[in-house]
Amino acid sequence: MGSSIEEDARRGPACGRARLSSLVLSLLAAAAAAQLILAAAEAAQTPAPSQAQRIPIVLARELRSVPPPLSLLDTPPNDDGVAGARLAVNDNNTTGRFLQQEFSLEVVQSADAAELVAEIKKRVEAGVGFVVADVSPQALLALADAIKGRDALIFNAASSDDRLREADCRPNVVHTTPSRAMLADALGQYLVWKRWRRWLMVRGTEPEDDAFAEALRRAATRFGAKIVEERPFKYEVGSRRADGGHEQIQQQIPALTQNAPAYDVLTVADAAGLFGDYLPYRTFDPRPVAGTQGLVPMSWHPALEEWGATQFQNRFRRLAERPMRPLDYDVWVAIRSIGEAATRTKSAAAATLIAHLKSSEFEVAAFKGRKLTYRAWDGQLRQPILVATAKLPVTVSPQPGFLHQFTELDTLGIDKPESNCRAYSP
Repeated sequence: MGSSIEEDARRGPACGRARLSSLVLSLLAAAAAAQLILAAAEAAQTPAPSQAQRIPIVLARELRSVPPPLSLLDTPPNDDGVAGARLAVNDNNTTGRFLQQEFSLEVVQSADAAELVAEIKKRVEAGVGFVVADVSPQALLALADAIKGRDALIFNAASSDDRLREADCRPNVVHTTPSRAMLADALGQYLVWKRWRRWLMVRGTEPEDDAFAEALRRAATRFGAKIVEERPFKYEVGSRRADGGHEQIQQQIPALTQNAPAYDVLTVADAAGLFGDYLPYRTFDPRPVAGTQGLVPMSWHPALEEWGATQFQNRFRRLAERPMRPLDYDVWVAIRSIGEAATRTKSAAAATLIAHLKSSEFEVAAFKGRKLTYRAWDGQLRQPILVATAKLPVTVSPQPGFLHQFTELDTLGIDKPESNCRAYSP
C-alpha cells in the first residue's frame, strides 16, 4: 500500500503509469487552484468597470464660412480636427485601461456662435471639465466668460490671435495652437540664420493680414532683420479662377514687386490665402517667398518623420485615411495633455487635472524631440515650430544660436517680461 512509484513500476508498466498519472493530475489541480486564488485576489483589488474613472471631453466646432482655397489640393476635410481628437482619445484610453480611466469624446458644432456657447455651457454645468475649441477668437472669449468660475478648462486649438494670450487672456483658457508671434519668430529666426536679413513685405488688407504683418515687424526688430518696404495687395473678388487668370497673375505679380529696394526674401502676410500662393516664381526679382505662403511656419507637417513621428503619422492615416493637418495635431495635443495629467495624478477630478497641467511638473511628449509644457504667464504651449514647404519640413525653430536664460523655446513668442496677460498669476 505504501510502495513507491519505482516499486509499482517493477510490479508492472500499467500500475506505474497509473500512479504517475494520478500524481500529475494532483499537481495540475493544485496549480489551477493557486491561479484561481491569485485571480480572486487581483479581482478584489481592481475596481469594477462601473467604478472606472470617467473623463468626458467636448470638442466645440464653430462652422465658419471661409473662401475656397486657391488650390483644390488645399480644400480642408470635413473632419479636420475631429480626426485628431479621435486619435488622441484612443491613445488616452490605451493607457487609461491600465489605470481604470475611461475617456470619451463628444463633438458639438454649430454655425451660430451663441448657440454653440450655450450648448457647451450646458455640458460644463452637467460635469464636463474639458473643452477643446475650434472656434473664432470672439466665440472663444464668449465661451470662456460663460463658464467662468467652474472647474473647467478650454484648450484653444484653432486661433493664433496674440490678443488671446495678451490683453484678452483668460485664466480658464490654454493654447495648443501657436500664436502669431511664435510663428513669425520661428520664421524670422531661420531667415536671419540664413543671413537673409532684408525683407520686402507684401500684405493683404484684412485685419488678420495686418496682425501677421505686425508679428513679422516684431520678429524683424527682435532678431536684427530689416523690412525694406511694405506693399499692399488689393484683392479683387471674382478674379481668382477666371479663364486666363494665370495670364493676368503672371503680369500682375511682377508689376507689384518691381522697382523694390534690394531685398533677400519676400515675406507675405495673407492669412486667408487669397493671393499669397500666386507669389512664388512670379516676382520681378528671383527671390524666395516666406510667411503665410511659400516657406511657412506651422505646428505640424504631414511629412515629418523625426522623433518617432513616422509611426504617429501612420497611425493617424490608418484612422482617418488622410494625412494629419496642423489643426488635427493641435487638437490631439490638447486631449493628450488631459490624458497625461490623468495618468500622472491618477485622478479624474477636473480641478486636480487642471492644477497639474498648469504646474511646473507637467510635460507631454508630442513627437517634436522634447517635452512640451504650458507657459505660466499666458497658458501658451511652448513647442518647437516647423518651417516647411508644401512637400517637406525645411527646418525646426528655435534655431541654433538663439539663446534664452531658461529655455530656448521661449525665444518664440511673447516671453514673460513682455507679457501683458494679467489673468494668470505671475
